[in-house]
Parts: sequence; structure tokens; C-alpha cells
Amino acid sequence: MASVGIIDYGMGNLHSLGKALERVAGGTRVVTSYDPEVLLKCDRLVLPGVGGVRECMRELQRLELNQMVIEAARKKPMLGICLGMQVFLEWSDENGGVPALGLFPGKVTRFPDPPEDGGADRLKVPHMGWNRVHQTRAHPLWEGVPDDAWFYFVHSYHAEPACPDHVLGTSDYTKTFACALARDNLVAFQFHPEKSQNAGMTLLANFVQWDP
Repeated sequence: MASVGIIDYGMGNLHSLGKALERVAGGTRVVTSYDPEVLLKCDRLVLPGVGGVRECMRELQRLELNQMVIEAARKKPMLGICLGMQVFLEWSDENGGVPALGLFPGKVTRFPDPPEDGGADRLKVPHMGWNRVHQTRAHPLWEGVPDDAWFYFVHSYHAEPACPDHVLGTSDYTKTFACALARDNLVAFQFHPEKSQNAGMTLLANFVQWDP
């Protein structure tokens, strides 16, 4: 039986993600584990997460999962969600700078704080809530997802990929930013598909079936 593994390093709402994947998995088994050997046996992997890159990298290293992710990224379909997307890049500017996994060239930077005199309508950091996602190029994971569909975001930092060809989708919050990345067998979303109703469930279903 085919399987999709959720990488459990203690940072993320694994229950809602697991339930969402089970809803769309069909005959695919959903496995949640922190054991590198168990995860490497899965056919595809998901790296979720909420919080900061420094804590994420510390936990991945403590559990000996960082090298597993890098190894698996060479050959398995892999999805990064929210913080999982951010650690796919090389570097985060938070806390004076934190090296990450380096699966995509580029860095993660914080949204600028809004001016204090912006009034009640000023955009606040973190970016929290529903926002439209513009698809910048075709990809199998977009199949059945309308362009400019609404997705749910919670984040203060965003990706700045070095290669424009890796950008799969953008959104607007204080500026236009990359909220979806893809290359080869890797794909990543800053938003939470598991919290994004039909559009998010379609993305997860497409990932379970994706054969890059």
C-alpha cells in the first residue's frame, strides 16, 4: 500500500493535517512519525510546522530528521507547509540569522511592521486570515484549484526565493510575496491547505496522487 508520511518534530497541528490527508488519501496510508527509518519507507512526505525557523531546525537536528529530509528530497515527492516551506530555503533572517535546509536557494524575511499612524485599516503583522493566491505557472497540484482562490495564512515571515522559476504562486500582503514554490519533486505552500476548505483539500488530494 502506498503511504504518505507526516514528519513529526513537535511543531505543528498534526491532528488536523492528518485528518485532512486521510480524507483525500483514498487507498494511501497516512503515517505520522518522528522515526527517520519509518519516514524513509513512505512514498511521499509532508513537512508541516508553525513557529520559528530556529526552533524548527533545532528539533529536526535533535531528532536526526534534518539529514533524512535532505536525503528524501532527492527522490521522493515532498510537501512543505507554512514553517515547513520556510525551512526549505537556505536562510531565515529571524533572530539575527538562522541557516535552514537549503532545498531552495533563497531566504526568509519578515514583513515590515506597519506604520503606527496607519489607522484602523493598517495591515498588521503577523499576516493572519484568508487571502487570495495567484497561480504564476501551471503545476499538477493546481489542477482543479481556481486561480485567485482563497487560502488561510498565519505567518510573520515570508520566502524570498533566489530563482524566479521556482515561484508557483503569489499573494499580496504589504507587498506581493511568494507563497508557493516548486521544483522537481518538491512543492511548498506558506498557507495551510488543511485549513483552506475545498481549495486546500484539492491541493492535498493532488499531492497524494502527484508523480513528478
